[in-house]
Amino acid sequence: MEENIKPKKRGMASWLKVFLIILVTIIVGGAAYGGIFYWHNLRGIWTSILPAKENIATTIENSENVVLQENKQEVFVANDTQMPLQLPDGFSISIYAKELGSPRVIVDDPNKNLIVSLTSNGKVVALLDNDANGTSDETKVLAENLNSPHGLAFDCKDLNNCKLYVAESNQVSIYDYDVNKVEIKNKKKIIDLPDQGMHFTRTLLIDPNINRLLISVGSDCNVCNEKDNKRASILSANLDGTDLKTYASGLRNSVFMTMHPKTGQIFANDMGRDLLGDNLPPDEVNIIKEDKKYGWPFCYGRNVRDNTFNDDVPVGVCAEPNYVPSYIDMQAHSAPLGLQFVPDTANWPEDFRNDLIIAYHGSWNRTVPTGYKLVKYDMDANGNYVVDEKSLPKMTDFITGWLTPKNESLGRPTGILIHDDGVMYIADDKAGVIYRVFYGKAS
Repeated sequence: MEENIKPKKRGMASWLKVFLIILVTIIVGGAAYGGIFYWHNLRGIWTSILPAKENIATTIENSENVVLQENKQEVFVANDTQMPLQLPDGFSISIYAKELGSPRVIVDDPNKNLIVSLTSNGKVVALLDNDANGTSDETKVLAENLNSPHGLAFDCKDLNNCKLYVAESNQVSIYDYDVNKVEIKNKKKIIDLPDQGMHFTRTLLIDPNINRLLISVGSDCNVCNEKDNKRASILSANLDGTDLKTYASGLRNSVFMTMHPKTGQIFANDMGRDLLGDNLPPDEVNIIKEDKKYGWPFCYGRNVRDNTFNDDVPVGVCAEPNYVPSYIDMQAHSAPLGLQFVPDTANWPEDFRNDLIIAYHGSWNRTVPTGYKLVKYDMDANGNYVVDEKSLPKMTDFITGWLTPKNESLGRPTGILIHDDGVMYIADDKAGVIYRVFYGKAS
């Protein structure tokens, strides 16, 4: 009997050895795959997620090159060597508001008070400059405990009949807005939206040409056949929320929109998919037209077929009139957010007027980080881009310095607002501040 038992024990030991070899192989192989994946896709993530080693608001405010104006306004001159941010000659920057958390969208109320969504904080606030010195001296909470509020829009028939639209991740609501008291009340949900997902911000724009509300809703995935037709689209509804329908589709994540002041065309950014390497696909600016499709998930950029997504898609599908090509291509993973046209009434140099300013939030999955800046695209008065010597849209950096030479991020620009006189406000959801930029003397 002993001779029959010994071979059985040796068999169990052999199986255990095989199991351990397989287990170790899986672990080592998984670790190797994970390491390769990290190296090719994620090693730049620390720039976006690590806290800044420098408080940019304190650095700017402690700058030695400060000019104190007669109205006691502190102006921080652009060519100060201590300044972390670099601006074109003649432009200056200051901190308008700080310690805000995660400011994203900035809009004006009828009295030019800044109304700002603090998305990660679940709030909408008013930033009041009660003594008119160019710095906010009161942060007034208008609404809180919201579900990732982002998009804001005003519809004011007159000062006594003013509505504020707020887009949360799961819905759009209207509030009565008291212009004199800077308060909101009587929240009324008018539209249900698909909640959260991979892209959870919702942006609003009222198009006066058609008297309708536009709502951008990003995809639920990096790249997929979206099951919910409200996603990866810009939706359209009456101002009371009725007649909700798709306005434009095939837009992976158009986080911000703006209207050209002369033509009335809708310009929107769109963030390209991830995991195709450092330089593909491009991020985009699109001119949004009703009932048009913009390519995602099958195509990107100037109607380039995404060969890695679905081999069954015919080669010729990525062409007009099936899909509208991008209007402007940007460096992949720049993460374009706020975009605004410089008013032709702005007190800026003439060659800046009518140009398109875009906030590059900055990459999280590019091996060498990119973005973290504001970029200017040269445009004519009708919103047509000017070409450079390579026949590409002509662009120049407008504000840089949020990304240090060591690839550390001091901030991440998000929303932009430019007043008719040229005073510009920029939100930064990493530094938690609103910057104020102007040209020439303090205004």
